[in-house]
Amino acid sequence: MGLMNWHANVSGSPGKPIAVVGAGIVGLACALRLAQSGAAVTLFNDASGAPPASLGNAGHIATEQVVPIASPAALRSAWDRLYWRGGALAFRPGDLTTWLPFAWRYLRACRPATCEAGTQALSGLLDDALSAWAQLARDLHMPHLVQDHGHVVVWESAATAAAGQRQWAQTPIGRARIMPLQAEDLSALQKRVSGDIHSGIYFNNTGQVSDPIDVINSLKQALHRLGVVTLDTQVTRIEASREGFVVHSSKLAAQHYAQVLISGGVGSGALMQTLGHRTPIIAERGYHVEGVIPAWDATTPVVFEDRSLIITRFGQRTRAASFVEFGRASSPPDPGKWRRLHRHLQELGLRFEGPVSQWMGARPTLPDYLPAIGFSRRHPGLAYAFGHQHLGLTLAAVTAQRLALAWLDPAHREGLKPFDIERFAG
Repeated sequence: MGLMNWHANVSGSPGKPIAVVGAGIVGLACALRLAQSGAAVTLFNDASGAPPASLGNAGHIATEQVVPIASPAALRSAWDRLYWRGGALAFRPGDLTTWLPFAWRYLRACRPATCEAGTQALSGLLDDALSAWAQLARDLHMPHLVQDHGHVVVWESAATAAAGQRQWAQTPIGRARIMPLQAEDLSALQKRVSGDIHSGIYFNNTGQVSDPIDVINSLKQALHRLGVVTLDTQVTRIEASREGFVVHSSKLAAQHYAQVLISGGVGSGALMQTLGHRTPIIAERGYHVEGVIPAWDATTPVVFEDRSLIITRFGQRTRAASFVEFGRASSPPDPGKWRRLHRHLQELGLRFEGPVSQWMGARPTLPDYLPAIGFSRRHPGLAYAFGHQHLGLTLAAVTAQRLALAWLDPAHREGLKPFDIERFAG
């Protein structure tokens, strides 16, 4: 049964006023499911800050990424993936004091037993991610927002193809399935680019959204129809009180709420820490360039794995995205990364016509590459949903479903234990 059919007359109903802090894709989806379940929701949207990472992602619903990036395999390959060696992995030298403590925690999370537990936890979410998105799109009366036609990974040499296919064959991918890319599909892709594409594989049971901007706008419109109040102000501090919580912001007088959900991306860490929760979150920054590329008419996302590059088409626009850059969210972008994206496209023979936009955004990432989803043990009425790293779009719908279920009925909170923020308390 979809959440549109739920009502508030169940055990643990969230009927009391809830402040949802954060209007990225996860915050919006959670606010919608809670409002549909009978909660009186107020949404805090920091319109003055950097746009949420969900606006700039590749639109890929990555159900195949069940192994956390905090893994022995990722650690072994890190040297070859460094930016100065031509890869996508970068560490801002000026932000050393930010990423060095994170890197130490990351190394500990790469232990095999920790990675295995993380894989099981992520699998439990990703198994339902695509169906949760399909349900959400139907509830928005816009089923076209979600497309389940899979994606393609290609390699440009025999050596990288052999290594890449061997790696994928050994990697758990949940409910996704891999098939060789058919000759006619490879030929069609080859005609779109210059240079050689040696081979590729096709993933099914993955998908994409038609356009991240359309998804976010559709969620905002649905919240408005449900009477959700949106306050465009930055939340600066949250205090626990005897009656619930006091939310302080940059533009408004203090607001009082019985319950709070913190879902503010990278900014969630500072708010959680003021409430006594240790939150080692970091800004893992990604970049994209976007415009009209007439030669690119592929209907599925295509990953050029040798380049750590994903290209996705949204309507008439094509977006090329890459990079994993660790630093502070407030640090200026690195123009060299946009230049490299343009160079990749030029080498592939893909040229923009007309205006080109450039974007940098901060993925909220925790050291073990699992999200934080759950309920505070220190403050009744405080919940959280953030830290989804590369999977914010992918996991938004299922996170909202699971969180709303657990808010309505505490019996469902057991399933959120792997994502409890208290895992960082020690």
